[in-house]
Amino acid sequence: MNRIRSLALLGAATLAAGGLTALASGTAQAADVNVVRNGGFESGLANWSCSGGSGASVSSPVFAGTGALRAAPAGQDNARCSQTVTVKPNSTYTLSTQVQGSYVYLGATGTGTQDVSTWTPGSGAGWQKLSTTFSTGPNTTQVSVWTHGWYGQTPYVIDEFSVVGPDGGGGTDPGPSIPGAPAGTAVSGQSASALTLSWNAVGGAAGYHVYQDGVRVKSVTDASTQITGLAAATSYAFQVSAYNAAGEGAKSAPVTGTTTGGGPGPGPNPSVPKHALTGYWQNFNNGATVQKLSDVSNEYDIIAVSFADATTTPGAITFNLDSAGLNGYTVPQFKADIAAKKTAGKSVILSIGGEKGTISVNDSASANNLANSAWALMQEYGFNGIDIDLENGLNPTYMTQALRALSAKAGPSMVLTMAPQTIDMQSTQGGYFRTALNVKDILTVVNMQYYNSGAMNGCDGKVYAQGSVDFLTALACIQLEGGLDPSQVGIGVPASPSGAGSGYVSPAIVNNALDCLARGTNCGSFKPSKTYPGLRGAMTWSTNWDAKAGSAWSNAVGPKVHALP
Repeated sequence: MNRIRSLALLGAATLAAGGLTALASGTAQAADVNVVRNGGFESGLANWSCSGGSGASVSSPVFAGTGALRAAPAGQDNARCSQTVTVKPNSTYTLSTQVQGSYVYLGATGTGTQDVSTWTPGSGAGWQKLSTTFSTGPNTTQVSVWTHGWYGQTPYVIDEFSVVGPDGGGGTDPGPSIPGAPAGTAVSGQSASALTLSWNAVGGAAGYHVYQDGVRVKSVTDASTQITGLAAATSYAFQVSAYNAAGEGAKSAPVTGTTTGGGPGPGPNPSVPKHALTGYWQNFNNGATVQKLSDVSNEYDIIAVSFADATTTPGAITFNLDSAGLNGYTVPQFKADIAAKKTAGKSVILSIGGEKGTISVNDSASANNLANSAWALMQEYGFNGIDIDLENGLNPTYMTQALRALSAKAGPSMVLTMAPQTIDMQSTQGGYFRTALNVKDILTVVNMQYYNSGAMNGCDGKVYAQGSVDFLTALACIQLEGGLDPSQVGIGVPASPSGAGSGYVSPAIVNNALDCLARGTNCGSFKPSKTYPGLRGAMTWSTNWDAKAGSAWSNAVGPKVHALP
């Protein structure tokens, strides 16, 4: 899925210099230090200067500790924040920081050699590390290090800014030591869906990570927290670790808590209609219409929240609502909107992956981590299921294991969708296709992305170019004849030309393809040998781009899908 619009950006040159290990008379040089002051922003914006008053100290989101820097570009101001650091001449330094946001830049000027910069087009809701190196000239004792965003883009956040190299004599912040393991971990306040976890505070800790059944589920600054969204009459194992700018300490001894019996559950999820319209909802602002879930058109039967975030635990996921980017949309509002959509008969699922998704499931441990963390998020937020949109391939053996483990927890009403790229569904031997067939008994629909593709083979062996009714029908035929039930096949297209780099087709072309596959009418040069009246429907990226275009896509394709035989 595309998270960003194409922008004409200035190139950012990155100097690739190796790390320096200096020796003098056979004696190793003193250890490198971080010459930046207040790089973790634990002291607000001390030592930092931001253009136009664009910067602010925030307590969330943070990568580590209790503070981070948030800066907002506005008008002709790109929200540049900088600090002058004292360096040693003829030395090499590594410049790095953790970033969140679209189009974040990092660099150094006044180096006395070659000034450097690097950038990222976007890290979504997760943290991404930016890093480069620079060398100082023979007379350079001070360098300006900086970060900035890009004109017209949303605010960015940075944390753990460092410039590591020889001590230039300007002094450094004292380095904290990694905190020890919390003691006194205990469970109290049991209910049918929640437990309260507490522990003894650890000296020097900036905060604490909480682990549930081996998966990190939250980070807090206090020495207690409530764990919600749990199943009734179920035992859970918890551990806690303390962290600060130096890193994460050892986990506490495990403690077990059991929820009470509770009463009857909320019942199964609403069933997905025979013919369904799927739309991806953006948990970020990239120029499309910013929506709450309550704003999503009623034409959509399945709403895929995009996207889950990776964690440091292999395979495990979490979800972070981008409240700042979504005009102050709060988590309680979000959860209430999910419940309201479900009451209206809609399915709200969590999409895993996307264009920049980095979740890997390559062994049994990571498969279990994915299942456990996805189930915890389904319980916490009320998601009906998940969507697999991993665009860098997947391991069919362990993804199958993960999906079956999740299905065993969630039950038969779980909604499971997939959004492979066209190349992923050309052969039943491909990892995506094999996974879909492996879980056919629990699979709701595969909405292949018929865009950003280029020409592909159809089921008749001929090559078809994207953007035509033949491309949609001849490629759908591969799935329909390759083992998937017609109810498990949907057509995925962009809602507007802005929604993808290529492959946009008008709603009329989508409707012709639906007619061709389900009724045998309005076909192009390719006509399937039989009809598939049970075809599930269509999908679009995204509900936000659809809204930006006046809901033209859902208003045209929704009624066509719902009127299929």
